Amino acid sequence: METVAPEGSGPLAGVRVIDLSTVVMGPYAAQILGDLGADVVKIESPSDTVRHGEYRHTPGMTALSLNVNRNKRSVALNLKDDAGRERALRLIDSADVLITNMRPGALARLGLDHEQLAGRNEKLIYAHAQGFRADSDRAGNAAYDETVQASSGLVDVANRAIGRPVYLPTILGDKVSALTIVYSVLAALVHQRATGAGQYIEVPMTDTMIAFNLVEHLAGHTFEPATGPTGFRLSMSEGHQAVPTKDGLACVIPYNPQNFRDFFTAAGRPDLAEDPRVAGDSLDNADTGDLAALIAECSPALTTDEWAEVCAKHSIPMAPVLELDRAAEDPYVADGHLLDLVEHPTEGPIRSIGLPVRFSATPGSIRRPAPVPGEHTDEVFAELSTQD
Repeated sequence: METVAPEGSGPLAGVRVIDLSTVVMGPYAAQILGDLGADVVKIESPSDTVRHGEYRHTPGMTALSLNVNRNKRSVALNLKDDAGRERALRLIDSADVLITNMRPGALARLGLDHEQLAGRNEKLIYAHAQGFRADSDRAGNAAYDETVQASSGLVDVANRAIGRPVYLPTILGDKVSALTIVYSVLAALVHQRATGAGQYIEVPMTDTMIAFNLVEHLAGHTFEPATGPTGFRLSMSEGHQAVPTKDGLACVIPYNPQNFRDFFTAAGRPDLAEDPRVAGDSLDNADTGDLAALIAECSPALTTDEWAEVCAKHSIPMAPVLELDRAAEDPYVADGHLLDLVEHPTEGPIRSIGLPVRFSATPGSIRRPAPVPGEHTDEVFAELSTQD
């Protein structure tokens, strides 16, 4: 069983980040910066919903909180109290970056809006995330991942693809927006290091997800006049899904006629390997829905492992479907240390999600387990006192 790494280096060593955010988007972004070496201090309030709900041992230590709060120190402050607010200001004065998703009105009332903080700390990078642009008529609206999926077109894509306006079963808007916060903060840090100046960064979730979705789904509407409909034809085609094998499920995606011919031959269907739809060098005139149905029809001929061997031999894109309940046992996951067991001080053995990016010179690390709310209040302010 692995333990967390000691305090050390990382590409963001020496950068201080204040996490004044709740739920997933902001905390996940701050955690990533912490994984890369930043000193992340989380200002906690009793109202963070991620701290409530199901927990294993200790109140406030939910599975979700453990997955978005590692590599942070937790400071408990009541921002509605003058003394608590003054302590928060002292902490922010020491920071390079502030991440928040509080509503602008609340920030202004607390004296924590960008204009007031920039007057105190000229180097501060102030990253503010919210559901909609500050200059839009929706600026003050509450936003959750589902509303962002709807307002960004993602629900429309699902409705057109499967005939039901479902929300994707993952908080995609929160996590994509978190990644957007991270790369925006990194860019601002480059500017800060060169000039000594901070800046304000606005990350509207809806705008972020519209830009994300339209990369492929703008399609024919990229042109004016439009040359075709919106929607990426392949990913919206009927039958675009994993297929059954003899003993499980797999993603098998032949992408060119030779892929199809090799696939059908391996499945024991030489008649389909000679089908005119997969003749020649292009699939431009083939019906992708028909071909997807044929893949699903033929895929049960072999086991998942047999398809993996065949597809590797013929360069056919293929991957077994990872069952989340068995993820820790999967050789790829285990070899990549993507779900290692670590010993948490209050929760005992927990599975820690590994760092997906590797640096040859300045690797990130897991230096601190997710803290109990307020765990580091005394420690952090003792440090500030010695710096004053």
